[in-house]
Amino acid sequence: MTTTETDVTVTEAEPPAPERPRRKREGAVLNVFSHGVLVIWAVMVVTPLLWAVMTSFKDDRSIFSSPWALPDKLHFDNWSRAWTQANMSDYFLNTILVVGGSLIGTLVLGSMAAYVLARFDFPGNRFIYYLFIGGMSFPIMLALVPLFYVVNNLGLLNTIHGLILVYIAYSLPFTVFFLTAFFRTLPTSVAEAAFVDGASHTRTFFQIMLPMAKPGLISVGIFNFLGQWNQYMLPTVLNTDPDKHVLTQGLVQLAVSQGYKGDWSGLFAGLVMAMLPVLAAYIIFQRQVVAGLTAGALK
Repeated sequence: MTTTETDVTVTEAEPPAPERPRRKREGAVLNVFSHGVLVIWAVMVVTPLLWAVMTSFKDDRSIFSSPWALPDKLHFDNWSRAWTQANMSDYFLNTILVVGGSLIGTLVLGSMAAYVLARFDFPGNRFIYYLFIGGMSFPIMLALVPLFYVVNNLGLLNTIHGLILVYIAYSLPFTVFFLTAFFRTLPTSVAEAAFVDGASHTRTFFQIMLPMAKPGLISVGIFNFLGQWNQYMLPTVLNTDPDKHVLTQGLVQLAVSQGYKGDWSGLFAGLVMAMLPVLAAYIIFQRQVVAGLTAGALK
């Protein structure tokens, strides 16, 4: 009799079933809201790009009379005029030389410095690391005047290699900060096995650790490529020779080439030319960028 009463009591005290339908509804609402925000963000980003591409095929009159309408005729002469008459080909070549040289130098020097800071303990390690981090917070505007005199005294003013060195120095703090955290996530057992086999530190770094850090190198390389390709302030101050202008300077020159009557169609064509390498680089290395950003969290 007692057992029966106990069973009845336990049965009556059972908690109610979990409210799973309510949680599903809340999750669905949150999912719809997040997707809606992403769609709005995508529209805000893609619309100016599509509008710039569409405008690059219009003539100057159509740009102002019907800015949102499709071009009645594809004016490919805008692109040829921007490439030849506006010297966009020369600006493009100068930009490739500057960004290519600075990107290689930044990744080589930054990866070596980050590897040492991440893998070796020595007096001043943390001080050097925080010194690089401090360089990220230093506004470049404050260094323009002394930087101008330093570059001028070195005889590197209005030179391609001088601009490359400045770009490398400008990009090193973020590169070292990013790659230091990435090298710390790599397994130490691989490097220790290489040392046991008789490999030197240099060989271990270039043949073993650097290939393992490929996702991080691609990620930080994309960020540096974007920043260096779109850089305007540094070349404006340190590169005043018209024959050595980069794309950003060329676009400004194209905008003011005819005074108040600018070549707007040619300007939009040049703008799209400047955007294409950046978009292509991100599309090609999109997966590597995501893998490099999430590698540290996954490990």
